[in-house]
Amino acid sequence: MKKLTHLFAGLILASSGLLANSAYAELSYNIGWASEYYFRGILQKESSGSVGVDWEDESGFYIGSWAADVGDGLEVDGYFGYNYEFDGGFTVGVGFTGYYYTGEFDDTYEEVNFSLGYGPLSLGYSVGEWGGFGAEQDYDFLELTYTAENGIYGTFGTFGDEFDGDYIEIGWGTTISEIDIGVAAIFSSDELSDQLDSAGRPDESEAVIFTIGKSF
Repeated sequence: MKKLTHLFAGLILASSGLLANSAYAELSYNIGWASEYYFRGILQKESSGSVGVDWEDESGFYIGSWAADVGDGLEVDGYFGYNYEFDGGFTVGVGFTGYYYTGEFDDTYEEVNFSLGYGPLSLGYSVGEWGGFGAEQDYDFLELTYTAENGIYGTFGTFGDEFDGDYIEIGWGTTISEIDIGVAAIFSSDELSDQLDSAGRPDESEAVIFTIGKSF
């Protein structure tokens, strides 16, 4: 926890300087619904609504919050960070994300996020800690995403350290009359699955999800 706290404090100091120098910024809001809310290959809830707010500065600094229905209360996320794009189209980013819950659905996750991107490819790496209801665990998460110009994308994600499991997500998204819609197929390893085989043991899972949303 101390390592993450020090990283978090450093990011706050860096962000304070960026905020002080910002001249142009954009505030946006979003609402959405998913037939099944999956995060990193793990089912959170069937039929889940969400709302969010984001503030982004022209320099690349961003801060925001997002909340979703997880059945037993809400998942409430808070995040901030900084993204920079070089002239050649290469992007880098660093940020912090906290996942908090109003009920007993899960315990707190806090992580530092790093990202690299070039053209249709993006690579993300997160290192974090889970509260574990008193039994804290460290984890890391690596994801690679390819996004085509026609809206088709594919993601491979895998957990490490004291967590385990991986998944593949293949989907498509577009905007019609200012409404964002999407469909995706998710294939999760047995460590992330909510499904059981005939012997009652965790089994690999597959799911097809639909999403709809709007930004303001």
